[in-house]
Amino acid sequence: MNGSIRVSAKTVDDAITEALIQLGVTSDRLEYEVIEKGSPGFLGIGMKQAVIEARKKPDPKPVPEEVESAEDKPEKKEEKREKAARIRKDRPEKKVKKESKEKEESRIEESGKKEEAVLAEVEDATITAVEEFLKNTLSAMNMEVEIKSEIDKDGALSIYMSGEHMGILIGKRGQTLDALQYLANRVANKHQDGYVRVKLDTENYRARREETLRHLARNIAHKVKRTRRPVALEPMNPYERRIIHSSLQSDPYVTTHSEGEEPYRKVVVTLKR
Repeated sequence: MNGSIRVSAKTVDDAITEALIQLGVTSDRLEYEVIEKGSPGFLGIGMKQAVIEARKKPDPKPVPEEVESAEDKPEKKEEKREKAARIRKDRPEKKVKKESKEKEESRIEESGKKEEAVLAEVEDATITAVEEFLKNTLSAMNMEVEIKSEIDKDGALSIYMSGEHMGILIGKRGQTLDALQYLANRVANKHQDGYVRVKLDTENYRARREETLRHLARNIAHKVKRTRRPVALEPMNPYERRIIHSSLQSDPYVTTHSEGEEPYRKVVVTLKR
């Protein structure tokens, strides 16, 4: 691979993240080959790091401007605009005015507001319902998992899962774990009033991912200062976007904001004026 770099890390996902940092690109602009998948070994003995070879994708060719066809004459365009306006007018107002509960929760998680003020006290029946849901789901996956629950300092229901083959439960970049956490939150919020937040973790994945994201945020900020151009990161969930925001909120030279709709919402880092 011409112009490629070879990167090693504990896992393939961590190696990909490191390659994104070194090449200064987002995931959609990266090509890579897995040279070595890596192995955790037994109790850390015989551990092998994952190795990938990566490079930037070629720049896309510019798309030629479309020539206006006969169907797009001014009068036709005006008719289309009027039709679109009639459709918008006929829509029920509540669909425009009222955000869904999922969007509200997404904004709460990303905004960094004090959760003590918005989280409801978790009831015993809610904890039981969430634990039962997780046990049934994991049993259907033929996984024997030990579950430990506690209320953390933020007032959220924090659940740690342990057992064999937890990598399956984490999934690529935590996508499986995030999906299971989303469902656990839906179960919890159906069992009581107020907003309850559930956090799922295994093999200390959340702390390891947070460290990787903070490292990524610092490197992206350095790139923005050097090039004086904004950089958009890959789409992330609200929790991970919040980590990027908080990592750079005290930086005097850059600022962050989010763009797009879930699940493609992403953080953009820009130079302060």
